[in-house]
Amino acid sequence: MDLFNRTDLQELIEATGELYISLYMPTHPIGWEQQQNPTRLKNLLTRVKKDLSEYGLRRPDIEELLRPAEELLVDPDFWQHQSEGLAVFLSNDFSRTYRLPAKFEELVIIANNFHIKPLLPLLSTEGKFYILAINLNGIRLFLATRDTINEIELTGLRASMEEALWMDEPEKHLDLHISGSSTGKGRAGGRPAVFHGHSIRDEDKTNILRFFHYFDQELSVWLKDKSILMIPAGVDYLLPLYREANTYNNLLEETLIGAPEKLTIKELHKQAWQLIEPIFKEQQRRAIEQFNELNGQQSDLVTSDLNTAVKAAKFGQVGTLFVPLGIQKWGRYDPENNNVLQEPEPAPENEDLLDFAAIHTLLNSGQVYAMQPEELPGDGDLAAILRYAV
Repeated sequence: MDLFNRTDLQELIEATGELYISLYMPTHPIGWEQQQNPTRLKNLLTRVKKDLSEYGLRRPDIEELLRPAEELLVDPDFWQHQSEGLAVFLSNDFSRTYRLPAKFEELVIIANNFHIKPLLPLLSTEGKFYILAINLNGIRLFLATRDTINEIELTGLRASMEEALWMDEPEKHLDLHISGSSTGKGRAGGRPAVFHGHSIRDEDKTNILRFFHYFDQELSVWLKDKSILMIPAGVDYLLPLYREANTYNNLLEETLIGAPEKLTIKELHKQAWQLIEPIFKEQQRRAIEQFNELNGQQSDLVTSDLNTAVKAAKFGQVGTLFVPLGIQKWGRYDPENNNVLQEPEPAPENEDLLDFAAIHTLLNSGQVYAMQPEELPGDGDLAAILRYAV
């Protein structure tokens, strides 16, 4: 699984080229259906070739443009490591591929910018959360949504207590046997410390806190997006100690108490979602309620007009944006005249204006809610709460 954050978004926005191709498709990470993944991509590329040919591109130019994606078709290792969705971005001398925890619908967009709206649930903090599974033998981190959960490889982090304290002071490292957890002798042998409930020796507590401080410091540097809510999971005697060391601002008070290593990933995800779903629903409910209240007052701080929202987003005026998934509104923004031109059909010189508004809202630290069309507040193509009146 790959991560997609605002740095990646910025890279896609700043990519240069004449044509921008965005491909989205669902993938199967395991099972016999996994064999369908390259076939699905091949079919999408066939569609792209047909469209590019109709736009007047020569066959050699089409082949060169699509070469990075074509190479994936014959890369068996790539297809062995999939998540729930695949996003491929191609332009002149630029290509990026992301295996992401999102169930995309099949989509091909050829425009004058990359199409990122299907990525909004991943870019927005809404709908996305971490699960931190705390275990002295190895802390694990998961990134989850309502429908997906994927473990994040903690490359370079000292995620186990033995490793952390051995690297710190090898001559003083502590051997541990944790009741109810996996067992194993340390490098130096000696009497194990057995923890039952809250019965932890002061020396053991000190070493556990040292480990948690090490891990927290390294995690704070390693994590790029610190706006995502995090649910801690662990046995009751470790959670208070971890909170004492923690500096992650969005670590929730809600916790999963118990040994996370005894749960399947599916069980861990189910229990975590039961805790996080009410929080997410409340955040979105409050945002919609704020829009409806201001809209009812005919306030200048809300708009459902596409042209107005596009221009406001460009200049950082949109604080909260609601956009519908699965719908495109074609056109382009004219920066010289600060004007929005709407078009009935897609074309290489056009882009999805809903996508444009979402991108610039995110780039200006706004919140974007990507939702089903029937859930959209107001009576327009989108809905926006402005930081100040246009």
